[in-house]
Amino acid sequence: MIRAYKFLMRPTVGQQAALTAMLRDHCSLYNGALQERRDAYRHSSRTSIKYGDQSAQLKEIRAFDPERQGRWSFSSQQATLRRLDKAFAAFFRRIKAGDSPGYPRFRGANWFDTVDFPKDGDGCRWDSTPHDPVTRVRFQGVGHVRVNQHRPVVGQVKTVSVKREGKHWYVILSAEQDQPKPLPATGSSVGIDLGIAHFLADSGGGFVPNPRHGHKAAAKLEAAQQALARFPRVGRDKRTKNHQRAVEKVAALHRKIRCQRLDHAHKTALDLVREHDVIAHEDLKIRNMVKAPAPKPDPGQPGRFLPNGAAAKAGLNHSISDAGWGVFLTILNAKAESAGREVIAVDPRNTSRTCPQCGHVSAENRPTQEKFHCVSCGHSAHADTVGALNVLRAGLVRREAQPA
Repeated sequence: MIRAYKFLMRPTVGQQAALTAMLRDHCSLYNGALQERRDAYRHSSRTSIKYGDQSAQLKEIRAFDPERQGRWSFSSQQATLRRLDKAFAAFFRRIKAGDSPGYPRFRGANWFDTVDFPKDGDGCRWDSTPHDPVTRVRFQGVGHVRVNQHRPVVGQVKTVSVKREGKHWYVILSAEQDQPKPLPATGSSVGIDLGIAHFLADSGGGFVPNPRHGHKAAAKLEAAQQALARFPRVGRDKRTKNHQRAVEKVAALHRKIRCQRLDHAHKTALDLVREHDVIAHEDLKIRNMVKAPAPKPDPGQPGRFLPNGAAAKAGLNHSISDAGWGVFLTILNAKAESAGREVIAVDPRNTSRTCPQCGHVSAENRPTQEKFHCVSCGHSAHADTVGALNVLRAGLVRREAQPA
């Protein structure tokens, strides 16, 4: 299996300048390749240029501009061109599927934050000084950069990437390793119901509170964004240091919220994986859940619209995004795979409206957000617990129906 590792780098001032230059030059290569594709399609009878055509031109580009393009790894530049090719492939795939296509865009200096090295040893070398007690990674054109390795890397390193997040620099490794030994069986199964009032409710009656990291930091983030908005929109060369500090403050707040959300998701998923062999959850279509409601034209007044609850829906969408269900489910599946656990996604329809005692399904069974009261048999319980119990039952039924 393939596992990723992310470590904080401690570059010197000179190495940080070299890393910034590497990102800038790879961004220039990406934008130049994108411009070539646009021009070829517009002015050459709609001619399409592929990755192979642009990769063959790299030698000429490096020879023409040895100071900027010639000093970086050839394979990393190929990876940048391959990234552009994947962007176009995704663009055409969305067109065929009828989705919003999203034509590949030019990247600004602050929008290009990652450089990939497809193979360890080709333009980069992980832990290139094995006899040094300090872990270092070597990049062509940068040198040996110190790494804060907080855990050992298991397996053979395949790819290496450099990523910039605000003022911080990270190295991301992908290592191929054997399938880890499964955790001891517990004989327990659980169903979980994700929500807003509580982040998670399980079929045993337990609850995990919703930390609401974004909501707690909303006041600080609003003040920082207002301070940033006071600066006039001028060219990049005319921006002051105060403007740059305001940008960094907003980015730092967003980064802190993201890290808090990830930390909570990792800890919650780890507890579930350690305690249960089978975990069932709702197969939520989160992208559809956070869509804005369609406008309602007023038939009596052309050009005007009727109220459609957009303000209330916007608040719900913000709460769903703040909870981070998608990130949590991704982490849960990854941890379960490593631990030998089974995760089952079930249809979420009517899970909170079905009575677990008599099976009666009705919207009236849930008179409030938290209360469940069956109108047929009178069974009462917390609505989220009922939903989790129904999810578990549906998951076990689906598990038994699957062929061995």
